[in-house]
Amino acid sequence: MEEIRATTQLPALRKEITLSTKDGQVLVGELATPLGKAPKATLITLHPLPTHGGFMDSHLYRKAANRLPALIDVAVLRFNTRGTSSPRGTSSGSFDGGVLEEHDVAAAVAFCQERGLENLWLVGWSFGTELAIKYGPDHQIQGAILISPPLHRATDQDLARWNEFDRPLIALVPGDDDYLQPAEAAKRFAIVPKAQVIGFEGEKHLWIGENATRRALDAISEIVAPGSAPLPTQY
Repeated sequence: MEEIRATTQLPALRKEITLSTKDGQVLVGELATPLGKAPKATLITLHPLPTHGGFMDSHLYRKAANRLPALIDVAVLRFNTRGTSSPRGTSSGSFDGGVLEEHDVAAAVAFCQERGLENLWLVGWSFGTELAIKYGPDHQIQGAILISPPLHRATDQDLARWNEFDRPLIALVPGDDDYLQPAEAAKRFAIVPKAQVIGFEGEKHLWIGENATRRALDAISEIVAPGSAPLPTQY
């Protein structure tokens, strides 16, 4: 066995995929699934702000795709929202500040449903949390996990929709976040009484370092596969 490090890529079936949106855009991405078994759940990841370096390879998502199919038998879908580039390629269209990205979220959910993937979770990070909050209630998902939610674009009205949507809304909030820290997050999310705000003392918005990565992936894993955390640190 070897220690799992930042660059470790555990066994999985990895396929380059494209998503077609209802407004005619083609989004590039990757689907990683467990080898030889059906995934217990599927994480549909929504990346940070593309105008500030966010893309499908943002490190928490790359590491989730590299580890979680093997460690907890879940699938991880990563893709570039419209106008976003990565080594995988560039998605067509242009960044629209979270408005036309509604179609990107819908295309990702539809892709998973068409392939029979079950127990779909939206997992947003920073800008991606805005998309999960705004558009999650429009889809048949298990719930949404919000990593470092800034609540810049998602309004109180967007949050209030979750009160009519019988699915969990869980925020993972760094204690030293640049935009929204746990105490203020608890106030902002109070409009959704069922929402959970979990603080992570000492962490920052970008979750830099292996310890931060493990804390984030442990939390995500425990939500989608109860009893799976803490994740192994060797494989």
